[in-house]
Amino acid sequence: MTPVITAFAASPDKGRGLARDMRVRWAFEEVGRPYEVRLVSFAEMKQPAHRALHPFGQIPTFEEGGLALFETGAIVLRIAESRPGLLPADPDQRSRAIQWMFAALNTVEPPIVEREAAGYAERDRPWHAERLPMMDERVTKRLADLSARLGDAEWLDGEFSAGDLMMATVLLRIKGSTLLEAQPNLAAYLARAEARPAYRRAFEAQRAVFLKAQGG
Repeated sequence: MTPVITAFAASPDKGRGLARDMRVRWAFEEVGRPYEVRLVSFAEMKQPAHRALHPFGQIPTFEEGGLALFETGAIVLRIAESRPGLLPADPDQRSRAIQWMFAALNTVEPPIVEREAAGYAERDRPWHAERLPMMDERVTKRLADLSARLGDAEWLDGEFSAGDLMMATVLLRIKGSTLLEAQPNLAAYLARAEARPAYRRAFEAQRAVFLKAQGG
């Protein structure tokens, strides 16, 4: 049975590959597995049918047979375990790859998303200018630690893995910023990830949805 995922019918990222279904699309492409996409509107995301799949009314979701999943970490792990390509065969290396998935989602992403959200919600508030340096410092510290660990390696732990996939999608949120460019090895790491054929296929598939919604 072909898995089905949900994605924005009209993504707020405007085709930049930042919506979280990108992670799932990329994982499918890396392991060479076909998938289908069901597009949902913001209104549909809050309806009971979608909330039965995702209790928080978000995307993406994943359905395969009788299994329904939400949260990109869980979905990407499921895909990575289904076929070779994203998780090493060696048990210790496999555990380290999964470790980096958790690190991307739980350690590196939160301060980046907090800073991004503050820019949308607090930009006109009097305290935003005072909070921004503090948020920048948190992101800078996480990136410096990640940069030090990566060093001059190509990927985080040996071959490209689901851990790299998740970390790259987190770093995409600050692509081109002075925060990321201050760590040249991380900027180069992200560029390598974006150059992967599987990434390009996933990006173009997601961008096609945006272009179609715009009448392009």
